[in-house]
Amino acid sequence: DFFIFYFFLKEIDTFINGWVEARNSRGNVGLVPEDYIEEWDDDSDDGKSTVGYGGSQMEEGGTMQRGGAHSTMKISLNKFPGFSKTPNPEVYLLTKSVAKGNDKLPIYAGEVGPVWLYPQIQLDCVVADPKKGSKMYGLKSYIEYQITPNTTNRPVNHRYKHFDWLYERLVEKFACALPIPCLPDKQVTGRFEEEFIKMRMERLQGWMSRMCRHPVISNSEVLQLFLNYRDEKEWKLGKRKAEKDEFVGVKIFSTIDPELPELDPGQVEQKYEMYSQFTRSMDNSVKELLAVGHLHWKRCTGPLQKEYRQIGKAFQNLSSVFNTSAYPSRKLDATGKTYEEIAELVAGQPKKDLHFLMETNNEYKGLLGCFPDTIAVHKAAIDKVKEADHLVTMNKISQQDKHIMEKNLSTMSYALQAEMNHFHSNRIYDYNRLMQFYLEEQVKFYETIAEKLKKALGQYTTM
Repeated sequence: DFFIFYFFLKEIDTFINGWVEARNSRGNVGLVPEDYIEEWDDDSDDGKSTVGYGGSQMEEGGTMQRGGAHSTMKISLNKFPGFSKTPNPEVYLLTKSVAKGNDKLPIYAGEVGPVWLYPQIQLDCVVADPKKGSKMYGLKSYIEYQITPNTTNRPVNHRYKHFDWLYERLVEKFACALPIPCLPDKQVTGRFEEEFIKMRMERLQGWMSRMCRHPVISNSEVLQLFLNYRDEKEWKLGKRKAEKDEFVGVKIFSTIDPELPELDPGQVEQKYEMYSQFTRSMDNSVKELLAVGHLHWKRCTGPLQKEYRQIGKAFQNLSSVFNTSAYPSRKLDATGKTYEEIAELVAGQPKKDLHFLMETNNEYKGLLGCFPDTIAVHKAAIDKVKEADHLVTMNKISQQDKHIMEKNLSTMSYALQAEMNHFHSNRIYDYNRLMQFYLEEQVKFYETIAEKLKKALGQYTTM
């Protein structure tokens, strides 16, 4: 114990000396070197648990609302960098050059309209094998997950704070053009409990799968680093490079090069209104479905289960009365037990089908919750272009500048259209798979109940 305490004090002394040295050398009060942040930062969680849907901890905000997670790399009052107010699109609208080479993001004409360039091999990964680790001589503990991409089949290990760092980088780089849903919520207590670890791993899997399915995000350097780094040195160098990326915020549009005819501002505004209306309507419908599902889960594990038990108990009580007469019967007692079995089936069914329904809709709730901010960037750009004629008359911009603004607005619109087409293709696939699974499980559930009732019925003869 003495040696542990001694080494603990040495770590504190090393940390303070490093902090002071960094402050003096860089001239920034409070700036802590990354190596010390890595050493002292942990997975301390500060949100509410969202394990399951039947308990009182299930919040209306769900698991993927913006602001649900907190950065472990820096102090930030705004979870969506640059989005405390709508970013100024002028930074991009007057840009004349387009990125070349690997930074270029092409958009092509597809069967349904503008589409991103999709990779020949779909990226995917498996999040598995959570293990508890520790450092600082056992004073700090964390859970580490193994992530295996299908492109290399070589596993890498990451803690939750690494996922959080990835999320921050993706938001910073892409959120003006692409909706980036939040990570699963953090947790105050019980983060080392088996049920919570299982639920978090399942939700991290869902989040990673969605990122891997996106043609732009899956090909980004930061996601490739996350999945493919080979050692600690490569990981830290890649992190520093990602944090110095210049093509972030509205500048991401300068990397987009649609190989399509230029749109006029009227067409752009029409597309904006259509997408804005659809995402709002779907968001409301998804929230309604979640509310109904949450209520049904509570009923199945509460009042409904209790009612079936009471019916079964009532039949058994009546059977007991009959058995006190000269004409006893065991049939009613067996029927009562059948209803008690049905009560347990009802209580256990939500975990078999409703859970998947709720998880998928929670993902879409988080995704749809990002669209207002993303689409607001396009609205701000439309308003700026509408002012172009006035700016020309005021000699603040030239006619050539006005044309550049309109061309860049067209590019922004194509990016939004490509993103919406990607969203719809995923939506169709996800909900088809979801409803197929849900209804199959519901059929099995009611067939099981019907079989039990038929068996009970078979004990009674026609008189």
